[in-house]
Amino acid sequence: MGSLARAELTLLGRSKATLVAAVLVPLALPFSLRSVVEEMDVGEAGLTVGLVMLPAAIGFSLLFGVYGALAAIYTARREELVLKRLRTGEVRDAEVLTGSALPVLATGLVQCLVLAVGCTAFLDVPAPEAPHLAVLGVLSGLVMCAALAAVTASVTRTVESAQVTTMPFVFVSMVGSGVAVPLELLPDRVASVLELLPLSPVITLVRGGWTGDLSAYEALGALATALAWTVLAVFAVRRWFRWEPRR
Repeated sequence: MGSLARAELTLLGRSKATLVAAVLVPLALPFSLRSVVEEMDVGEAGLTVGLVMLPAAIGFSLLFGVYGALAAIYTARREELVLKRLRTGEVRDAEVLTGSALPVLATGLVQCLVLAVGCTAFLDVPAPEAPHLAVLGVLSGLVMCAALAAVTASVTRTVESAQVTTMPFVFVSMVGSGVAVPLELLPDRVASVLELLPLSPVITLVRGGWTGDLSAYEALGALATALAWTVLAVFAVRRWFRWEPRR
């Protein structure tokens, strides 16, 4: 897996389009959201602009830097017969997919740390009240987005079409998972439904890690939702992931 990760890191550095999508886009997108957040009445929900933008920035990193980039990478490696050749060696299927994902996951983790530090420094975000919840949220988000990327790659024909097949999950997550609009600002019935979306528990845990107002029951519920989506995605990968080119 270490050798696969080093090889994938080299390929990632050579692919300018993937590098921009995985590194620069997630760092630039949160700034475009600031003017929108400042117009929201987030004070009614006990939030500040910084406490809205920080989880949103991490959400952007997971969506574009991990999920979107990995879906394209898995598709490209499958169409180039790289994954098929790797299966003929000693590594198992899970190791092939995990080794290919490690550089992007490491990049996503570093991005989340940089965004957290940047938001804390420039948006007057206080120190996290429950940092363990934020850590759990980020780690669960990384694993879940990697698994969902493999699921998306299984139905994606080309690298170019990955920009289309990833859009439904990205759009739904941005609109309904609290990335663009905090769930605290929505009606209770609507929010209770949207909390079941894949990225919602990640945003909830990250924001709860900073505010410290997330109860143990709510935290366990968010973790259970994230785990359920991850298990479902892993099952789908084991069942439907394609190792042959879709031609």
